[in-house]
Amino acid sequence: MMKYLSLFLIAFSAAAQPAKIVKLPELKALLNAPSDKIQVINFWATWCAPCVKELPLFEKLGQEYPNVKVTLVSMDLDLDPNPDKVYRFIARKKIQSDVLILDEKDPNSYIDQIDKRWSGALPATIIINPKTGQRKFIGRELHEGELEKLIAEIQ
Repeated sequence: MMKYLSLFLIAFSAAAQPAKIVKLPELKALLNAPSDKIQVINFWATWCAPCVKELPLFEKLGQEYPNVKVTLVSMDLDLDPNPDKVYRFIARKKIQSDVLILDEKDPNSYIDQIDKRWSGALPATIIINPKTGQRKFIGRELHEGELEKLIAEIQ
């Protein structure tokens, strides 16, 4: 019986993975994808206290603004190659936004390709209006009300 239960749990957890592991080309495609919605891409990690603190702001934004698409990009694999910690974090925090896990080992090789203004520090957020091409880069923790103001600036 335990053997079947274990197999069920393994199959269930594999099917219910709450995040997709991506390489840099997939992430760059997201950053440049045409869309009718404002794109808000937040770079974070489970070990980054300011990142975790601001996550509810992104969740709220995604739920309250239908014209905004929030994507959370976990940078955890840079320090720990096992994504299970991220999956457990997403489940525990009940994160509803789309989550990607960036699988790149050398930050110096890709940071400039994501945004030339980015030092690599976390948290970092890019807000994109695909219709106009306007972009905002924020290389710090965001606070209540800031996301809405930044989005209004590029609409």
